[in-house]
Amino acid sequence: MEYISAAEASEKWGVSLRQVQRLLAGGRIPRAKKYGRSWMIPHDAGKPADSRKGGKPRERTLSFELAQLIEATSMPMPHDHPDAVLETAKDERLRRQYEAELAYLRGDFTRAMSCYQKTAGDAAARLRASLAGVAAAISLGDYAAFTEIEAYLKNCIATLKEREVCAIAELALASVAVSVAAPNMVPDWLKDGDFAAFPAQAKLPYMLYLRSKYLLCIGEYEAALAAAQTALAFELREQGITFSGIYLRVTCALACYCLERADEAKRYLLEAMRVALPHGFITPFAEVVAALGGLVERCLEQAYPHCRDAVIGQWKRTWKNWIAFHNRFTKDNITLMLSLREYQIAQLVVRRVPYAKIAKQYGISVGRLKNIMLEIYGKLFISGRDELAQYVL
Repeated sequence: MEYISAAEASEKWGVSLRQVQRLLAGGRIPRAKKYGRSWMIPHDAGKPADSRKGGKPRERTLSFELAQLIEATSMPMPHDHPDAVLETAKDERLRRQYEAELAYLRGDFTRAMSCYQKTAGDAAARLRASLAGVAAAISLGDYAAFTEIEAYLKNCIATLKEREVCAIAELALASVAVSVAAPNMVPDWLKDGDFAAFPAQAKLPYMLYLRSKYLLCIGEYEAALAAAQTALAFELREQGITFSGIYLRVTCALACYCLERADEAKRYLLEAMRVALPHGFITPFAEVVAALGGLVERCLEQAYPHCRDAVIGQWKRTWKNWIAFHNRFTKDNITLMLSLREYQIAQLVVRRVPYAKIAKQYGISVGRLKNIMLEIYGKLFISGRDELAQYVL
């Protein structure tokens, strides 16, 4: 993105430099960034309307507030000092959102959850922070906190009529579904890649990141890689660090690993580490230690040996929490995580009905039935019939 200075904006808009400075101080120019004592303003930013002049002000609906908040909290963080975004965010709501994201990236999930909880009574801020809230709940293994957030989001979807508000609530729930490998539970817009319901201020790269995660869940690795690479092309235009930019690189690494393109997977992973690890952002790598089969450890040992203990330590701590969360979530949502046919077959299997009889009932071969059962075990992260019985009986 190209930027202009406050003096250039003053000349472009035909107002005094002091007026531009007042607009900047009041947070009236979206996506403007402060570096030291200087402000950088997006070159395509329009002159904010003068609130002192005539004309009825736009009604501050929840949808309008949420869109403004999304835009104000979607600015990239400075490459050399991402925490500087906390200094430039004068509004408490903005600072809290960035604080939650930074805490999550560094593995401080308790702090990230605290930032979410402080949004109580502020609907726009709570919806905006719900992504960080559910992610922190999963990493903490705090199922009670998750169900509280889930109930709030589902209530928003059921009772609020503003399309864009409902889309943001669905976005947070979809992020949970792909995180616990439950692709049957994602909304249709994510399956179709249709983001028309979202406010214009919502970041396309994050939506594409979520879609690439969904495609990974269903085994569409080429499509997942293409979606992540497309989103990353948008991210690379930004001058700074973004949450989605880090995770998109990790997703590309995952897709390449699944496609047995080891060199590309390593390149993407090292690129993500180069952006994230100098600032202590260890969570994106701790989350994929198991999925990348030793690649994370090898990359750390090669390029960032001083970060190895922190990443692997977090993985060991949070993996148990993730499994505990996944087991509770699966038990509560088994009929949604499996298709109707999978669920019916699973019930027969745990009741010890012979495979030959089940296969005949469904008009398939015994070999195909065995493959279906392997797919079910894979979805639920279990290894056999006895564990399956805990969910379907």
